[in-house]
Amino acid sequence: MIVGIIDYGSGNIRSVCKSFERAATLTDLNIRVKIVCRADELIELDKLVLPGQGAFADCMEGLKKIKGMEAMLNKKVMQEKKDFLGICVGMQLLAGESSEHGNHEGLSWLKGKVVKMKNHANTLKIPHMGWNSVMHKEGHPLFQNIKMQEDFYFVHSYEFFTEEKETIIAKTIYGEDIVAVIGKNNVIGTQFHPEKSQKAGIQFIKNFLEWKS
Repeated sequence: MIVGIIDYGSGNIRSVCKSFERAATLTDLNIRVKIVCRADELIELDKLVLPGQGAFADCMEGLKKIKGMEAMLNKKVMQEKKDFLGICVGMQLLAGESSEHGNHEGLSWLKGKVVKMKNHANTLKIPHMGWNSVMHKEGHPLFQNIKMQEDFYFVHSYEFFTEEKETIIAKTIYGEDIVAVIGKNNVIGTQFHPEKSQKAGIQFIKNFLEWKS
């Protein structure tokens, strides 16, 4: 199995790659993890990972700047149904649009939009930064061997507001319910950073590597 970490200038690529390499050693699968930065490199991939840091528009622009990348992503994920994981802004790009610093179009793989987090009565720090407990759907394969309300690491000022509540796999609470993991068919997105979430994050990545949508 070949797992590709897509490098489109969003940063944090090396730590994501190292986390996937570590998780791969915990499986019984023959897994090769590689960083890819060209559209044609996606052809051989069995699973795709899109990390993301920074602003939505900058990340989307980074994808568009790579010749053929957006089209190849659509082909591999939406047509060939290869398993896909978006992390943080990589998850937010799955939405149809974002209101971060203006209105910007996303990949539109999931129905929803990315909106500014609410600061209830000015009692919360925005961005939401640090460890927060995650409540997940009972029995979901991506949370195998992860306890309910396990802590994961978050860094974000915007949240994914979905039109399809059934796609919410996990949530966290920060003043209100926030989507922590979203998914439909072969597409999964995490608002938290599994690569920064220590043991629980490695277990989540392992589960993704072993997951068959």
